[in-house]
Amino acid sequence: MLPTPKKFFLTAASAEGHNKLTAFDNALLAGRIGNINLIRVSSILPPGAEYDPGLSIPPGSLVPTAYGYIISDIPGELIAAAVGIGFSEDTFGVIMEFAGKCSQREAEARIEAMLREAFASRGMKLVDMKIAATEHRVEKIGCSLAAVPLWY
Repeated sequence: MLPTPKKFFLTAASAEGHNKLTAFDNALLAGRIGNINLIRVSSILPPGAEYDPGLSIPPGSLVPTAYGYIISDIPGELIAAAVGIGFSEDTFGVIMEFAGKCSQREAEARIEAMLREAFASRGMKLVDMKIAATEHRVEKIGCSLAAVPLWY
């Protein structure tokens, strides 16, 4: 059985690279998560998890992470990624991710709408939310990424 994460932070970053994989890697680095191994998870923040924006995770760690990203090789294209967490009063939270060909503002609006829907679907009261987003105008090959790493 895996332990339940106790800490988290939000990050969003964009970068260019010489190919799609290095654009993704450079966005990870810009978002402070380039030297860890992401284990993609779905969208639940554990009850009582503590927000720690300065969290430092040891290199090479296996890290449960909810994330979304987009990579484009169309010069001039606008891409964006966003992640958000909705908080309840006394139980778990919900994480939503989005990436698309749009502005940062549109990505943030989509996250907010998805969080509201997720809480309504669960019959839970949404008391607060945190959103991180980024946009990028592609030069050659660009990546926008947003993530919520969960840590112990």
